[in-house]
Amino acid sequence: MINKESTLFERYKEDFAYCEQIIKKHSKSFYSAFSQLPPEKARSVFAVYAFCRQADDAIDRYQDIVKLNELEHGLRQMACGKVLDTPLWRALSVVFAKYDLQFQPFYDMLAGQRMDLNFQPPETEADLSSYSYFVAGSVGLMLLPILSSQAGKIQEPAKKLGEAMQRTNILRDIGEDLAMNRIYLPKETMQRFEITIQHLRQKKVTESFIQLWEFEALLAEKLYDEALSMMPQIDEDCQEALMAALLIYRELLTVIREKNYQVFLKKNAVSIQRKAFLLRSVKQQIKTNRSENNAR
Repeated sequence: MINKESTLFERYKEDFAYCEQIIKKHSKSFYSAFSQLPPEKARSVFAVYAFCRQADDAIDRYQDIVKLNELEHGLRQMACGKVLDTPLWRALSVVFAKYDLQFQPFYDMLAGQRMDLNFQPPETEADLSSYSYFVAGSVGLMLLPILSSQAGKIQEPAKKLGEAMQRTNILRDIGEDLAMNRIYLPKETMQRFEITIQHLRQKKVTESFIQLWEFEALLAEKLYDEALSMMPQIDEDCQEALMAALLIYRELLTVIREKNYQVFLKKNAVSIQRKAFLLRSVKQQIKTNRSENNAR
């Protein structure tokens, strides 16, 4: 029997190749992890990433509300059964046909980008958590039906993984965000560690700044730990890729510590060699876990 959705993946392979080039160019960490997935699942993740990248670029690169509105229009059209004739929308339509994706997380992600367009620094950690859901936790919910046949049971840890990654981005990009007059560190936490905007603009790594950074990093690491609870409900053929994505992103925090917390003058990244080591470690750990489970 011919699988209709599989035929569509082949028919629209050039559109999926377009999406793959976007993730390959803009997120080597995600690409190295999610390219480990079975082909159709990998292509599906790439298509979702391409949507998110276009939304992010509309605001961060172009400050263009028109581009964001066009994405929302395309989404609403697809929700009505009409697919815009572009590589992104053709590919996404196949993904929606194959998996039980929900539209709401996509709308939420666009709402998060609108928050950046009308940027207001978060007052509290709760404010930052709320923002992080819209721009990143929502992405976890987008991807979950691709990665798990039990998606409905693990939505909270998926959102926590998205928030952990967003908080990691914030800690990596403090200098870059400052250049755009954005400070994502909550005001209440900055006050707690006696850090002002003026201190940040001096671009000096002081003891107080390190304490603030570590406070935020530990919150992110706690979220990574809590996100691990969903791994048993992730499909076996996706566990390796998702674990790799989690570990590679979390490793950014270790890299920044090794670079003496210099986040003002450079953008830190996990090296190719380190990613390869983490991928090998994940493969071995999952292989060991399955062997132990089979032996019971």
